Amino acid sequence: MKNLSEGKESRLIFQFAMPMLLGNVFQQLYNIVDSIIIGNYLGKEALAAVGASFPIMFILISLVIGFAIGSTIIIAQYFGAKDINNVKRTIDTLFIVLFFASIILSVIGISFSEDIFKLVGLPEDVLPQAKTYLNIYLSGLIFFFGFNGISAVLRGLGDSKTPLYFLIFSTIMNILLDLLFVIVFKWGIAGVSIATIISQGTVFIIAIIYLNKTHKIIKLSFLNLKYDKEIFYKSLKIGLPSGFQQTFVGLGMLALIWIVNMFGTNTIAAYTVAMRINLLATMPAMNFAAALSTFVGHNLGANKPERVYAGLKATLLMTSIISITVTAIAILFAKELMGLFTSDKDVIEIGVSYLIIVSSFYLIFSTMFIVNGVLRGAGDTLIPMFITLFALWIIRIPLSYFLSQKIGVTGIWWSIPIGWFVGMTCSFLYFLSGKWKTKTVVKYTEHNSVNIDN
Repeated sequence: MKNLSEGKESRLIFQFAMPMLLGNVFQQLYNIVDSIIIGNYLGKEALAAVGASFPIMFILISLVIGFAIGSTIIIAQYFGAKDINNVKRTIDTLFIVLFFASIILSVIGISFSEDIFKLVGLPEDVLPQAKTYLNIYLSGLIFFFGFNGISAVLRGLGDSKTPLYFLIFSTIMNILLDLLFVIVFKWGIAGVSIATIISQGTVFIIAIIYLNKTHKIIKLSFLNLKYDKEIFYKSLKIGLPSGFQQTFVGLGMLALIWIVNMFGTNTIAAYTVAMRINLLATMPAMNFAAALSTFVGHNLGANKPERVYAGLKATLLMTSIISITVTAIAILFAKELMGLFTSDKDVIEIGVSYLIIVSSFYLIFSTMFIVNGVLRGAGDTLIPMFITLFALWIIRIPLSYFLSQKIGVTGIWWSIPIGWFVGMTCSFLYFLSGKWKTKTVVKYTEHNSVNIDN
């Protein structure tokens, strides 16, 4: 655990962000290796099936992940105020909600997966594998939520290293099981989902055992968890806007898949691969934004708002350097990157056009995410939600359809950075208003102080 309200801002944010970044790089590298195995051993139809499944999974988990984000912000602010009793109450409530949500969403997702795929016009040669992949994955949702809940709690407490170790273990295990189930056992697309469930379930159980034996605050005994109505509503108030935001982002992805589906299996496969690369490329901005949110939560909880501005400037500088570097790599090696996943020349050509257009604007994406990181850390999640919905549903999706009809598939790609630019501009203008500073959950007071080192 580390309190981020004391020490040099840039160093604290960098040190907190790097383990999260490394963890997510490992996660995305798994996704990339996963796609390489699928593309080379199961074909472009299987690759397209995985890509088509992602938006549906994203939609189903978004509200719950939003609630977890709200809990992380509350934990960070209570921890900054040294109010450990409320930290523990928040942790208990989070895991109770995650447990019941995982069961409900698994049932809903499995029941309606085929109908959703048909609704978005998924090609018949892709649909059976997409349904198999998604249904098996959703059956293990309880492990996904459980592990992500542990990671969210640890980040709120200022610990980004421990989730990294667990994630590295899970990633390596997942890759090995992928190779075993797909190449050796010949289980096809089902083997990919089964490998994911086993690896997530294993790391979740190991994490519980390890933390119960070693951690000062986290003691997870599911029979002794205590639900707190007040904490639940606070988490809901902060997290629901983020959850709705992510849900509508997922629906936006589904709408984009519908538009992409119009151009056939080659385009779906190319979009799937390019999105994998894009997720890896944009990961630094996402993780530095998450680190900044925790930093902001700790400092506002400790009544040190002046450190928030210094943290924002430092984070923008670091992510700008990273974004420019990543852009250069993506553009210079676009063909080679696509070639890792498939030898199909048409798929490669379509994917290269995506990477060249979209990666040219990573600096805009990172700026948007970092500014939103400050707003979320303060507990102000409602306005970022509206900004995201406006940039996505009023700008990007209509523009994607319009341009795709005028100039073809590249029109879909151009709509992405245009949406980013609108979102960045709106977020920055709202940040300048200063209204986000009034949204904190707790204020630092001396009577909340307890010794957290013993």
